[in-house]
Amino acid sequence: MRTYQELFRRPEFTPLFLTASVQVAASTVSGPALGTLIYTVTGSPLLAALAMFGPSLAQVIGATTLLSAADRLPPRAALTGMTLFFGLSTAALAIPGLPVWAVFAVLLGQGLVASLGGGVRYGLLNEILARDGYLLGRSVLNMSVGTMQICGFAVGGVLVSTLSPRGTLLVGAALFLASAAAARFGLSRRPPRAAGRPSVAETWRNNARLWSSKPRRYVYLALWVPNGLIVGCESLYVPYAPQHAGLLFACGALGMLAGDTLTGRFLPQRWRERLGAPLRLLLAAPFLVFALHPALPLAVAAVVLGSVGYAASLLLQERLMFLTPDELSGHALGLQSSGMLTMQGVGAALAGAVAQRTSPATAMTVMAAASLAVTLYLAPGLRTERKPPGSAGLRDRISGTPEPAQGKAAP
Repeated sequence: MRTYQELFRRPEFTPLFLTASVQVAASTVSGPALGTLIYTVTGSPLLAALAMFGPSLAQVIGATTLLSAADRLPPRAALTGMTLFFGLSTAALAIPGLPVWAVFAVLLGQGLVASLGGGVRYGLLNEILARDGYLLGRSVLNMSVGTMQICGFAVGGVLVSTLSPRGTLLVGAALFLASAAAARFGLSRRPPRAAGRPSVAETWRNNARLWSSKPRRYVYLALWVPNGLIVGCESLYVPYAPQHAGLLFACGALGMLAGDTLTGRFLPQRWRERLGAPLRLLLAAPFLVFALHPALPLAVAAVVLGSVGYAASLLLQERLMFLTPDELSGHALGLQSSGMLTMQGVGAALAGAVAQRTSPATAMTVMAAASLAVTLYLAPGLRTERKPPGSAGLRDRISGTPEPAQGKAAP
């Protein structure tokens, strides 16, 4: 599957695309509004960063206790119920006079529920599309993230100025409810991908099974850590440039959109393996310019260029699918999503703590340097063996032997 026309002709892809896009728009509009509200009330860069990215920290709890449900719940019901919860809880955040501790309690609940979201959504994508269409489908969903973030940050900035942060949160809540409606009435009823009841024990067993493979461990770490540290840089846009934070967020989304479009649609297979490492380095290197406290045009250019490097995650996700048995696809993608978002929360907390003691620009530089160091450290474990063209597929060329799925011969 190589064209967008083929992709959108596939039954159920369009409603899944709409559900995911509107949900991203809702969270994009709500995030800066909440960060602005907390920063106005407390004056703390750390709390402002945690308000925007802190719910991701709760995903580590969900990933270790709830994730087995990603393959054991009916996808349509799960997506609808989770998005309804996000809508109602976002509306609760707009209640006047809500204490800061109560805001973070609501965000904790959102993070726990969101820990299932990636596994359910991307596991369903893996069902809707054949394996050769997963990269294109995932890139289109990522492109929708970039587009919705560009629009959401632009619209959110206007709404915060005209309606107030609390009014903007209510707009975000309404968008979440629209996303729930798209899931309920656009997707068909499907049975769970795996039998049995979800449990903490089953979650631990599957996590251990996924983590037991050395090639998968390297892929997971490369997906989680460098990405999370750069999101720590992004979490400081509000204290770094309060009047231009919306522009920096939107430009970052533009860079991510460009990278995902080029990688998912136009990059041939022979170049994907070659460009993976450069893209991972590109993600962090441009952010080092913040050590110079750059003027706005240079800061915007660095953000756009660095955000193109997020496309490396697409290539790593494709590798993860080649290394994962089919019956664990939802769980594996849920673990990837939860771990990535958890590390984004960790990155935001670390960046906020460093900024509290130094300055936002210094903290952004430190986080970018740490991301580069981790990327270089993981590089040897992500190399593929060099074999003559056509002699083996990606799965064979990755160092180590992937675990065969039940009913399949080992590659």
